[in-house]
Amino acid sequence: MCGICGYYSFYKEISTKNILEMNKAIQHRGPDDEGYWVVNQNKGKSFSGIHSTEKIQENFPLLKDEKSHLALGFRRLSIVDLTEKGHQPMSSEDEKITITFNGEIYNFKKLREELSAFNFKFKSDSDTEVILKAYQHWGKSMFEKLDGMFAICIVDLNKKNIIFGRDRMGLKPLFYIKNKDGLFWASEIKSILKNEFVKPEINWNGVYTNFLFQTTLAPETCFKDILSLEPGGLMVLNIENNSFEKEKYWILNSKIDTEISEDFAAKKIDELLSKSVKEQLYADVPVTSMMSGGIDSTLITSKAKPFKSDVNAFTIQYKFSEDEVKNASLVASKLKIKHHIKTVSDDEVLADLKENIQHFEEPYSSLEVLMNAAEYAKSLGFKVVLSGNGADELFAGYSHTLKLKKWLLWKNFNFIKNLIFTKDPFSERVKNYFSQDSMFDFFRQSQVGMKPSEAANVFKYDIFKTVNTDFTKFQLSETKNYSAYFEYDMKYSLSSHHVFRDDLSAMKYGVEFRYPYLSNELIDFVSTLPEKFRFNGIQNKPLLRKVAENYLPNEVLKMPKRGFSFPLHHFIKNEEKVQNFIIGNLESLKKRNFFKSEIIDAWWKNQNNPYDCVKIWQLVTFELWYQKYFENL
Repeated sequence: MCGICGYYSFYKEISTKNILEMNKAIQHRGPDDEGYWVVNQNKGKSFSGIHSTEKIQENFPLLKDEKSHLALGFRRLSIVDLTEKGHQPMSSEDEKITITFNGEIYNFKKLREELSAFNFKFKSDSDTEVILKAYQHWGKSMFEKLDGMFAICIVDLNKKNIIFGRDRMGLKPLFYIKNKDGLFWASEIKSILKNEFVKPEINWNGVYTNFLFQTTLAPETCFKDILSLEPGGLMVLNIENNSFEKEKYWILNSKIDTEISEDFAAKKIDELLSKSVKEQLYADVPVTSMMSGGIDSTLITSKAKPFKSDVNAFTIQYKFSEDEVKNASLVASKLKIKHHIKTVSDDEVLADLKENIQHFEEPYSSLEVLMNAAEYAKSLGFKVVLSGNGADELFAGYSHTLKLKKWLLWKNFNFIKNLIFTKDPFSERVKNYFSQDSMFDFFRQSQVGMKPSEAANVFKYDIFKTVNTDFTKFQLSETKNYSAYFEYDMKYSLSSHHVFRDDLSAMKYGVEFRYPYLSNELIDFVSTLPEKFRFNGIQNKPLLRKVAENYLPNEVLKMPKRGFSFPLHHFIKNEEKVQNFIIGNLESLKKRNFFKSEIIDAWWKNQNNPYDCVKIWQLVTFELWYQKYFENL
């Protein structure tokens, strides 16, 4: 687990101070080591940095002010093979192929065995070297063989290519910008902005989708021309002619297996989840499990115990989370494992509020508890944390999913919206409901961001007229059943939103989150199952519950679904510090002339339900995002 960055300048050599600054911006992602690789006259050379280990500094000169068209930077969080043999950037024996890699490959031992049969020799025990040799043997087709989470950059001087690849679910981020000067990339946008040829500009289309979906829909970001490489995607830049190609090496399976039985499906999921947990427990550093008290994370912990008898678990306790903590403790007691509980006070939530919000690189709609989780895991001495994230998307876990059948019926009456002429809040809600014409609209509504009419109303006219409100390019298959919603949940709720937040939260403290529910085999299998097994419109996660019955007490199985986040509405209503924080930032935002002051004031004064606070918080976090990335560079 690490951070990567790099640049390729199209027309002139530039100072390597650029790569030093880019790498410095993501040093939190890899506190254990750093490295550089710079190309001059078609020959690469490795360098150390001021935070490189002693041995690396002995082997490679310190990078100062070189000139180069092409440079790679790397920050290391040592998880597998803690020796210097796992150092990156890593080059082939002839130094013509070099890799930087962020992530973990869980099937790397199996791939290593396959490559050994082809007479490949290995100097390290790292998965990085396996990827490098896999590319040498299979070329780009090796990406589809990788089971894990990854963002990879490979420079092939023989073929004059720079190749980028990202894992199927986008668990590891990779951002880039291609402009007239070159191509620039990194694990986090804040790194890209440190290059002299990249100047931040607002992407109002990205901001608009962020307000509606609680996240910017990939591949767009809130920064103009800065994109994310899409999950399951490849990108190739030819450094001879600067041609640029993108392709997909994997797409979500949509072929349903109608011959399978529900009992067999549950048994197979049980087996695949056990296999995934076993693989993801592998590390050369301590591993723990994060339990929220719900089915997803407690099942992962239960699955981990047989493979790691001394497995630990921890739970973050915050206001109104007493039931979750009680259930997590119950499971820990049943498993006879050590259970750490961290109570996060209101003051702790507020202490680093501004810094934490600004770390996210885009506006956000809640208070993020995962940063506290990552910080606590680090304080306990853990670098690797098993997470239950992904189960909600994979197994229809969100409460709004249960409204799908009702919506499919009521959408036949959407003509009602044309008969509503009043403008009161109730009428607006009804009109919004009957404006959901597609599955994409239903998915948007479920994200509890601003409504389209609200977003359109709050923007100043001269800005909103530049926004493209046509979302056709984001729409997927649009079948009239749960399968279509499943696609949206996997691509936009999971890939664009949750794991993106997870990565930024965990890596801020040099901690790695792993996701046993998101193994290749488990995703491939679940996506082929009949809808009636996965979704019944009555109970969330019916199939996963069938598996969990063999492992978890009834108290956990019966607990209502709750999100793992701080109670934002409570803080806004009851904390004077938060209210002053909001008022100060809204006043600052109003002076920027981006949004209508009268609408901002009206929203702040009229918060009639818990969701009204979300749009206020989105504006506050926009202001903090703007301060960080446009004023304080």
